Amino acid sequence: MDDNRTFSARITAEVGSWPGVVVDDGELGELAFKVGHRELGHLHGEHAAHFGFSKEIWQQLHEAGRIEGHPVFPGKVGPASRRVENEDDVQDVIELMRINYDRVVARRLSA
Repeated sequence: MDDNRTFSARITAEVGSWPGVVVDDGELGELAFKVGHRELGHLHGEHAAHFGFSKEIWQQLHEAGRIEGHPVFPGKVGPASRRVENEDDVQDVIELMRINYDRVVARRLSA
C-alpha cells in the first residue's frame, strides 16, 4: 500500500480510532494518546515516540530491541523511547501503544 501520510498521521489515524482514545496536544508540543487520565504514549513530531511501561514489560521490550531508555530519564526502567524512521517503526509504535491500551482497558473493566 502506498500511503503518503506522515508517520504521525498514520499513527494518529490508527491509535485515535480505538474506543475511548483521545488525541491531545501536550504541554511540550507532543501529541498524546490517552484513555481517561492514562497516557498510552506520545509522539514528538515525526521522529520519536515515548511511553511508560511497567518494569517487567519495559525489560522485555528493551531486551527485544523494541525500545530504548527515555532521554529525559536516563538509566530509569519504565519510561521508554522509540525512534520513528520507517514503516516498520510506525507499525511497532502502534503495537507498543496497543500494549498500553490493552492494559488500561483491562484495568478499567476490572474496576
